[in-house]
Formats: sequence, C-alpha cells, structure tokens
Amino acid sequence: MLLCDIGNTTYHFFEQGHSYKKDAKLFDPSSIKKQVYYICVNKQVKELLEPLKNWIDLSEYVDRKKYYETMGIDRIMACEAIEEGAVVDAGSAVTVDVVKEGRFEGGFIYPGLRAMSECYKNISDVLGYSFNFELDLDKMPKNSRDAISYGYLKLLQGEVESYKMDIYLTGGDAAVFAKIFPASHVDETLLFKGMKNIMKKVNIC
Repeated sequence: MLLCDIGNTTYHFFEQGHSYKKDAKLFDPSSIKKQVYYICVNKQVKELLEPLKNWIDLSEYVDRKKYYETMGIDRIMACEAIEEGAVVDAGSAVTVDVVKEGRFEGGFIYPGLRAMSECYKNISDVLGYSFNFELDLDKMPKNSRDAISYGYLKLLQGEVESYKMDIYLTGGDAAVFAKIFPASHVDETLLFKGMKNIMKKVNIC
C-alpha cells in the first residue's frame, strides 16, 4: 500500500514502514503506475493528479461533518490517527488539535519556528535570535534571547499541557518541540496512521 502526504514543497511517500520525499515542483506523479492513496494541500499538484486514475484522494472519504469546513486535510488525518489526546503538528505552522473519545473538540494555529523568528526580526534586527529550547520555562528570563524564547514557548507549552491529555507530536520540528513536551509521543508517521484508519472505515484496504 503506497500512501502520500502532499504539502507545499514535497510529496511524502510511505510504504511498508519506509518513507521518502520528492520535490513537489520536480516530481512527475504520472511516473508511478501503482495505486497511490493521498492527501494534498497543494492546489497545483491536486490539479495534476485529477486525471490520474491510480491516484486516489482520501479527502473524499472523510466525514467532514466531524470537522469545520476550512480545516486542512493534514490536520484532519492527524486527528483520525488517535482516539484521545492533543495533536501538535510542528511544521511551517504549529497546529494544535484536541480529540476526546474519537471526537474532534477544536484546535488552534500557531506560527512555526521560522515564521515566528521572522516576526521578531521584522520588529528589529537585534531580535534575530534562534529559540532556546533548553530554557527553564519555570523561571522568568533575564536576557533577550531567553525573553523571546519564553514568550513563544511558554504560552504554547502552558496551553497544550492545560488539557491534561496525552500529547502527540508530529511534523518536521517535532523532535525539537519534544524538548518542551518531554512526556509526549513523537510520531513522524501520525498522518499516515490517520490515512490508514480512514481506509479501514470505508473498506478500501
């Protein structure tokens, strides 16, 4: 079974426990002849895939009534992967979604590391620090780098931990965010697990 999560920059493939990526601008999806079950947030790529009958869009099988209309399919698949917990997807944006007893309860979107770093730089060049994930978030900062890091990380940590649920981390920056959520479950394949669950629900696997 070949699965694919298509973002703005890459095709992320997963098959038999192994994953690999292809550049979204350079890869030719017609080069794959086997069936591919995919989700996609890239409008240009989605147009390329529409005439390819072996590429099957799993977003069409999602019960959208469980979510809100404009919610990204990547967030939905991460929620479909778990029965209960808080999902933190740390990518270009950081999304946090809460699932209780298999129901989506809501979520929010937070700037990712690069986006937030650029925000500080736009305020002043002297604020162009990298974030300090080794910071003790139980103590008030006494230097500029830690002050910026605290303002970004403490709010996110406090909000997520306030739910008192298991925390599931995924996305490209999951490993670094695990430093402020040390008891979390880091799972780079969470979206693919959600895709498999959808396929089981509709009997297409």
